Amino acid sequence: MSKLTDFLTGGSEEPKEIEGEEEFYTTTKEEFHNANGMAGSKMMLLEPRAYSESQQIADYLKNRSAVVVNLKRVTPDQAKRIIDFLSGTIYAISGQLQKLGGGIFLATPNNYNIEGTITDEKAEKVARNGNGKKASDDEADFF
Repeated sequence: MSKLTDFLTGGSEEPKEIEGEEEFYTTTKEEFHNANGMAGSKMMLLEPRAYSESQQIADYLKNRSAVVVNLKRVTPDQAKRIIDFLSGTIYAISGQLQKLGGGIFLATPNNYNIEGTITDEKAEKVARNGNGKKASDDEADFF
């Protein structure tokens, strides 16, 4: 009852600060990630120059880090081999592989939730034109 009378009479009780709000703004990113089980979540940006660097990319995925792979510095044959190797790794860890653009891929372990898609302009043109060209006809279209 005293709360009602204080409200009606303009009581002297100060409004209470929302609990946890001050803590939210003073907590560092590292403390937040450690407290919420997200320690070690990283996104690596890599530009392999040879197929031999595929294992390093796979190691980042096994350690539960997301990897953006730019394949523009390797030949189309090496790029295909790297994607094949990463596809096996991603299958083994129940991850995902998405093409972001020409020769750029996002590889994520199963602790990342990726939503949405990026449409490929070339695929849209093929669908609109009804061109029956196969992807294997021109490897440059893949990468």
